[in-house]
Amino acid sequence: MKPLAEIAAVLCGIQDPKTMDQLLRELFTGGELATLELRWRLLKDLFDGTPQRKIAETHRISLCKITRGSKVLKKRGSVVRKILEAARGDHHEPDPPDEPLPPP
Repeated sequence: MKPLAEIAAVLCGIQDPKTMDQLLRELFTGGELATLELRWRLLKDLFDGTPQRKIAETHRISLCKITRGSKVLKKRGSVVRKILEAARGDHHEPDPPDEPLPPP
């Protein structure tokens, strides 16, 4: 099994949030966790419709990082989008056709 597939399998087996939290803290440095948390916040902000420039200003990050998050959410079959929809209670619509992204 490839390392990423093995890690994914381990993560899938963890049902307890406290255990998951501990594992993440053991695997990643404080800086890596801060980066992960920031990525999650910007994805949630994008999903909620916050303008990219506002996200950049609020979190003091480049538009390039935000554009990557936007592409993830627009991608057909995006797992992140499905998770955020489920967390918000949105009814899942079929994936829209892939469209080119507007320039930032």
